Amino acid sequence: MIKSSSIEALKMRLDIVDIIGGYIDLKKAGSHYSACCPFHAEKTPSFMVNPVKNVYHCYGCGAGGDSITFIMEYEKLDFIGAIERLAEISGFELEYEDVASHRKKNENQHAFDEMINFYHNKLLENRSLIEYLHGRGVSQDSIDRFKLGYCPGNVENLSFCDRNHIDKNKLVELAILGYDQGRYYARFQDRIMFPIYGVNAKPVGFGGRTLRDDMAKYINSPQSPFFNKSKLLYGYHLAKEHIYREGKIIITEGYLDVIMLHQAGFKCAVATLGTALTTEHIPLISKGDPYVILSYDGDKAGIKAAFRASQILAQKEGGVVLFENGLDPADMVAQNRLAELDEKFSKPMAFIEFVLRHIIGEYDLKNPLQKEKALNESLKFLHTLSPILQDSYRALIAQLLDINPTFIGVKNNKAQKIQSTVSNIPNTSNEALILAYILEDDSLLDVALDYIDGGVFFEYRDGFDALLRGEFTHPSLTAILNNPQVMIPNDDKEVKMQRFTKELALLILRYNYGLLDSIQKDSSLSFMQKSTRIKAIKNNILKLKQGELIPYESISTF
Repeated sequence: MIKSSSIEALKMRLDIVDIIGGYIDLKKAGSHYSACCPFHAEKTPSFMVNPVKNVYHCYGCGAGGDSITFIMEYEKLDFIGAIERLAEISGFELEYEDVASHRKKNENQHAFDEMINFYHNKLLENRSLIEYLHGRGVSQDSIDRFKLGYCPGNVENLSFCDRNHIDKNKLVELAILGYDQGRYYARFQDRIMFPIYGVNAKPVGFGGRTLRDDMAKYINSPQSPFFNKSKLLYGYHLAKEHIYREGKIIITEGYLDVIMLHQAGFKCAVATLGTALTTEHIPLISKGDPYVILSYDGDKAGIKAAFRASQILAQKEGGVVLFENGLDPADMVAQNRLAELDEKFSKPMAFIEFVLRHIIGEYDLKNPLQKEKALNESLKFLHTLSPILQDSYRALIAQLLDINPTFIGVKNNKAQKIQSTVSNIPNTSNEALILAYILEDDSLLDVALDYIDGGVFFEYRDGFDALLRGEFTHPSLTAILNNPQVMIPNDDKEVKMQRFTKELALLILRYNYGLLDSIQKDSSLSFMQKSTRIKAIKNNILKLKQGELIPYESISTF
């Protein structure tokens, strides 16, 4: 971790005008500086920078903060990532608690950078491969922007390492080279190279494509502590700014699809790394809560992958676009069919509809027994959704099966009702994260009790109650400790407290949305009672959205 004293020293050095001015065009406006806000679309500047207080504020969308906040929002980095980026911009050398770990991280970065540049230069020297890429429609600018490369044979790889004093064992550790029976070898020999980057724009691995017929077409770096293909999206480091700005993400199946879509102006395109979309991708996909478009091949494998992904994404805004007749987005860009491509992306089939049509399409509806199975499977999926969504899709199921809608019931329970009102707020692990923080540091329980009690929990009420009783081996708590998806970042105490209080605020915000829904539907209240209570709750919601942590108020309070 970065030393707190080093972070404070960096903060003292930062000039917010220089930092923000490096990203957007600032103009002097009296004692301040102004610009069109980079966080929302506007024609008249409402984004103001105060050089005296070293803060910025947008009077249009409410965005504001210091240099660190700006970098976190603009580059979509976490706190530590933003600190390291600011240090890089400012030429400031940070001090770390674990010097050895930081040195190893820098060595990894250097090794990746060296090999990426080596492969890129080898590609530029290979006229036949450049002609192949140009023939596929890939421009030279795209080759450079995505740092495409070519991995030559073993001899050239090893000679390059020797000439540049690159530790071959380090490259084996990073899975760039392999080692077998006393010899080093190039894992990606004779392949076009696609460097893969993490969210922080640091390289973490490679994808390699061969043009030969006797080898697997694509291979990726193997799984490792720093390369998990189920949590990475190719091109995300270049797309993230556009994803946030446009409120949209296009998920494709291939590297070339991403490159060609970016080249054609669809800069919010990313791709899974030769694997199906999984729940592990969701935290990255959900950043900024974008409209999600799945752009998959229309063959049997593509439809199957789209079906599975649509089940995972069912309660998100967006849908599926399939490409028929062997085409893919890269082909359509190469053929300059951009208007047609834009039209397809503008009319995706909603995830829920896609799932239901696929389920029902697998059965022979002329057979009554098959029709009943189709209904049962459709209902099994439907009942995983909120009551509102269930009710919305009853008519579609009835239409597809040609049955009376009364056969299709809506499951209803309190948890689903509350969940339906907060579907726009991430909550999959919010409660579990709060409990995980407290399990790691029990002093946080006192902090939590200043703002919440068990009544604010929807899914982990029993776990919270067990914490209060000191029953740390309660099944709900052990399940959280053993869940690899509930991860507590290894932050310093100050940052950890900031993250914890943000999770508390999110939990209270979710509760207030549920409470608002309950009161709006409460027919026992008079108009005046309902109006007063709704106003109070909306005021609480506003405060929470603005970052103010306030104690939750139970329904009995109102």
